[in-house]
Amino acid sequence: MKYRKFGSTGLQVSEIVFGAGAVGGAVFRGERHARLEAVRKALEHGINWIDTAASYGDGQSEENLGWILRQLGANPHISTKVSIGEAHLDDIPGEIERSMEASLRRLQRGSVDLIQLHTPVTSSRGQFRGSIALDDVLGPNGVLDGFERLRDRGLVRFFGFTGFGDTACLYQMIESGRLHSVQAYYNMLNPSAGQPVPSGFTAHNYENLIDLAASKGVGVLNIRVLAAGAIVGQEPPGPGAGLSPGSAASADMTRGARLRHALDELHLKGSVAQTAIRFGLMHPGVSGVLVGFSTPDHIDEAVAAVGMGPLPDTVNLALDELYATDFHSCKEAAP
Repeated sequence: MKYRKFGSTGLQVSEIVFGAGAVGGAVFRGERHARLEAVRKALEHGINWIDTAASYGDGQSEENLGWILRQLGANPHISTKVSIGEAHLDDIPGEIERSMEASLRRLQRGSVDLIQLHTPVTSSRGQFRGSIALDDVLGPNGVLDGFERLRDRGLVRFFGFTGFGDTACLYQMIESGRLHSVQAYYNMLNPSAGQPVPSGFTAHNYENLIDLAASKGVGVLNIRVLAAGAIVGQEPPGPGAGLSPGSAASADMTRGARLRHALDELHLKGSVAQTAIRFGLMHPGVSGVLVGFSTPDHIDEAVAAVGMGPLPDTVNLALDELYATDFHSCKEAAP
């Protein structure tokens, strides 16, 4: 395993991060022993960071990780998340404290390294489905005030957010200097968080968010590197709308098929999943690539990608052609 700086936190994060959510679902599925062995294998490979959320399985991910890590006697870096809904807007700091206290009980820990906002942010409430306003984050009695309360109590060390919402608002959150990390949506189907995309590109444009974060000392966890499975031909779980605008399952499955056809012609070493992970790791602003595992073999596969090095220029040329032509017609199906 290789490690990278996690922004300006002083922490080192493994290039592969264990995603404990529904995508993959290694800490949800199978027998109790299989869940424990998946985490054991990841730690033995040198993965030192596990990412979870209160909303993953309505707390089941955190609860399972709690007993697994206690049984293993392991203490990796842990990040979890809080979601802010309409019912919480009158007392955002209070909801953050309640959520964090419940998360820590399930995790059987006194603190975590990183707490992250897991709600889209727009200039005003409701511009994206379920979004809160930028002022709800940065303003008085907002999310960051709630995070600071947690830090004052010794419950968390650092603050972050999942980078969904209006790109201009995400930029302002990074530029505020009050956040330490961002989970950036970045993959071969939508690379806009790490490079320019041509006009007419139909997925959401994150406008080089990773470069901005790196310039501000903000750590970057690369999420959805497999586009929730679409890159390898697996139908993404959950609602068709997807997490990122323009990246619904219908559109991403079409993009994924075109991508795989282009990659087949290049005869690359390794699997499509390894190519996707290598793509994420090629960006110097990425601290770690977050991968959801289904089986122990998937952990071996992801870790092996770390040693395979950067992708050849032929891949970048093929991707540029896709972004400029074939991907333009991949729009979300009408609701």
